[in-house]
Amino acid sequence: MTLPEQHPRTSPKAPVNRRIRPTVTTAVGALIVTGVIVMAVVSLFYTPYDPIHAIPADRLQGPSVDHLMGTDRYGRDTLSRIMAGSRITLFVGVVAVGIGALAGTPLGIAAAVGNRWIGQLIMRGADLLLAFPALLLAIVTGAVFGASTASAMVAIGIATIPGFTRVARAGTLSILTRDYVSAARLSGRSSTAIAVHHVLPNLTGMLTVQVTVGFALAILAEAALSFLGLGTPPPDPSWGRMLNDAQSSLGTQPWLAFWPGMTIAVTVLGFNLLGDGLRDHLDPTTRGQA
Repeated sequence: MTLPEQHPRTSPKAPVNRRIRPTVTTAVGALIVTGVIVMAVVSLFYTPYDPIHAIPADRLQGPSVDHLMGTDRYGRDTLSRIMAGSRITLFVGVVAVGIGALAGTPLGIAAAVGNRWIGQLIMRGADLLLAFPALLLAIVTGAVFGASTASAMVAIGIATIPGFTRVARAGTLSILTRDYVSAARLSGRSSTAIAVHHVLPNLTGMLTVQVTVGFALAILAEAALSFLGLGTPPPDPSWGRMLNDAQSSLGTQPWLAFWPGMTIAVTVLGFNLLGDGLRDHLDPTTRGQA
């Protein structure tokens, strides 16, 4: 009697699509993030006023019916600039986190799956990148390519690579100890096949959490770089640039700093709350912990 050919069992996918019961913090975080995304999309088609056009007659007006958040020293509507600035903030976040994820994830998997010296080389490189903060990288890229949104995105993206590398490596090392990976090895599957078909699908949860963390860091970094003149150049609206412009009028027109500062804080809080909630549901290393 001939037994049917045995095929290695495919790895169970990480339960990304399973039903999630949101906690209050997760719901609040999701609501904030959704609100920022909606604001960015709406600003593509509508803002109360032109966020770039200066109206000297309306300069430094306080919050009113006509200008809900007041105007800056050039007469530009603050609400319109915050709405338009959300586009730049999210765009920088998407590109920067994309750079970090696309570069850091394969490196982290390779560090865990490859031989010892490859892993050591990759992780020492990640440690070296961690020694250079995003601000220093932005200064270097700004000196080479000029201060711009693009140079800020590249600098922030490079700075997020070590985080994704460490998360991917730690997750891969855990996955490699599971039975279905051992079965795949016994069946003759290569390390590359194991990484693609077994490791990567099960890293989805941890990487999703890292994306939210990376977004929060990217938003703060972009605001800091724009505040220092190393990010988005004027007249394009940027929340960090708005804080910089508000310095000269902080004592007499505090709303100029309050609104962009509060927007940055609430947006970062939203991504952090969302990340904490997703971690409880998607990261198997924390699920079940007190």
